[in-house]
Amino acid sequence: MTEYPTLLQPLDLGFTTLRNRVLMGSMHTGLEDRASDFDKLGAYFAERARGGVGLMVTGGFSPNRTGWFYPFASKLSTHAEARNHRTVTDAVHEAGGKIALQLLHAGRYSYHPLSVSASSIKSPINPFRPRALSGRGVRRQIADFANAAALAREAGYDGVEIMGSEGYFINQFLAPRTNKRTDAWGGSPENRRRLAVEIVRETRDAVGDDFIIIYRLSMLDLVDGGQTWDEVVALAKEVEAAGATIINTGIGWHEARVPTIVTSVPRAAFTNVTAKLKPHVDVPVVTSNRINMPQVAEEVLARGDADMVSMARPFLADSEWVLKAESGRSDEINTCIACNQACLDHTFSLKKATCMVNPRAVNETELNLLPTRHAKRIAVVGAGPAGLSAATGLAERGHDVELFEAEAEIGGQFDIASKIPGKEEFAETIRYYTKRIERTGVKLRLSTRVTADDLADRGYDEVIVATGVTPRVPSIPGIDHPSVLSYVDAVRHGKPVGERVAVIGAGGIGVDVSEFLTHADSPTLDVDAWRTEWGVTDPAAARGGLAKPAPEASPRTVYLLQRKTSKIGKGLGKTTGWVHRAALKAKRVEQVSGVRYDRIDDAGLHISYGKKHEQNRVLDVDTIVVCAGQESQRDLADALTERGVSTHVIGGADVAAELDAKRAIDQGTRLAARL
Repeated sequence: MTEYPTLLQPLDLGFTTLRNRVLMGSMHTGLEDRASDFDKLGAYFAERARGGVGLMVTGGFSPNRTGWFYPFASKLSTHAEARNHRTVTDAVHEAGGKIALQLLHAGRYSYHPLSVSASSIKSPINPFRPRALSGRGVRRQIADFANAAALAREAGYDGVEIMGSEGYFINQFLAPRTNKRTDAWGGSPENRRRLAVEIVRETRDAVGDDFIIIYRLSMLDLVDGGQTWDEVVALAKEVEAAGATIINTGIGWHEARVPTIVTSVPRAAFTNVTAKLKPHVDVPVVTSNRINMPQVAEEVLARGDADMVSMARPFLADSEWVLKAESGRSDEINTCIACNQACLDHTFSLKKATCMVNPRAVNETELNLLPTRHAKRIAVVGAGPAGLSAATGLAERGHDVELFEAEAEIGGQFDIASKIPGKEEFAETIRYYTKRIERTGVKLRLSTRVTADDLADRGYDEVIVATGVTPRVPSIPGIDHPSVLSYVDAVRHGKPVGERVAVIGAGGIGVDVSEFLTHADSPTLDVDAWRTEWGVTDPAAARGGLAKPAPEASPRTVYLLQRKTSKIGKGLGKTTGWVHRAALKAKRVEQVSGVRYDRIDDAGLHISYGKKHEQNRVLDVDTIVVCAGQESQRDLADALTERGVSTHVIGGADVAAELDAKRAIDQGTRLAARL
């Protein structure tokens, strides 16, 4: 018996059977771009194969140079390249898994001057204008896809996924937005989908009948000039007839102004689109986007929305996701919180991807919590992200660990973050560490402040100081006025906030606090309300499923202020910052840069701004929330060092710049692996 009978049911594809209904979706790690990293890539996939995934899909490999993401990025077009992939496929098969290679041609998203597309229309997110292919050039691209698929089979893959969504090359032929051709590859819907259908047909001819072909179909473009629903259905039917084994769901283009995978998107927000398509085809259909826990996946499958679920980032967060679901240990899953900080933000900055909540991801060959030969007594002070990762990692290795926390609950800054609208998922990480503390035997001491004398007297072999930060109090006349609150008071402790609020400081915390203040007391949106807010509609009602956004009005008037003259939100995450900026704009938050804070009194907040602060203004506000940075709490570390205690400082106590949970968890994990 299992809690997830539908999710864990095998899927018979005729010539092969998948062990369950879980597809590990494509996720570019950065290891794909060099054959010298393929041993690491093999270890990464093999760990997830051992973790029970039914079928995995690699990051994207271009079928030729014009489709490169950037010069000399991942490509599969030669026999020599195919031989290199044996390192990956052999590792996966030895681990009992199945793996498909994704064929991805970036088209006008290619970041180089050789890019090609249906028409010569520059993408708004890329400085390079693509060259429009000739009819002969289109045929060459189709042949290159088929050749790459044959090479993937030669390399030992169980299948390929043809990437036809997310606004990449094939999608660019499908949509009127980017296809202005008047020849056999443009104009009518039939002509626009010919490229996709021919790629699938020639790929099937090249690989034979006993090879998986997944077609990633853009079911909801979420851009002006996207496909109609009738065009999506017609494409699905033709792709199936051409030889696709599975149809996977693609949602949104990279240039779309609707968030599709960030943490503020409700779980399973797009499965209704897959459900809408499913009756029109006979092959298995996969649904995707913001499915991160087994309960959600089971509900989606049990109600018939799809035949499989696709998850990518959840397998960065926890390679044993499926095994834990199978064995009734879902509460031990390290949940993907869709923060994007170490995965997509890294990928789009050309860095190696990993995972904020699991720094071992993509580092499996170098970062391991191996059993210790010499157990030590170790104290960890502070149960925020850094302290939690260090304490549980050390205990997992066999050390005797005592974890001290001054507050009545664990979590630190994650506890604050979980109260921000759209960041409720951060509570999952606290749940995960609560269970991990119990499982590893960490001795947790809540509501306990310890001094250097306390710790020195107890004779610990090592002390780890993860005491975090305290909010910085800026030097502003009147800062002690009753109207002034710290962000901790406003968010964590729930102190009353008026209807007119000034937020001092517009870094990540200031933006979060502004979002907190512009939502009602029960901020969590249901899926329908979220769709209304962002303008997502039934794709049968509008091209690309795009409607006019209709956000709810803010219950407060909020001013977001910063001393810097730069654009507010400039330092936010590469793939998430635009979402926060759009949300603030939708809630009519007034944003002012280059501010000098003159004083605070009963009249409100007096500010000056302009190039020479020549403009003066009094903000008549009820409450002023201070988010002006933070300072490290490291007095304990200094006192311990004076007493000769072996001390390690991590997290915010080490560096108090803009709060960085990615760095904190990575520091804690690496220290645990080292001690």
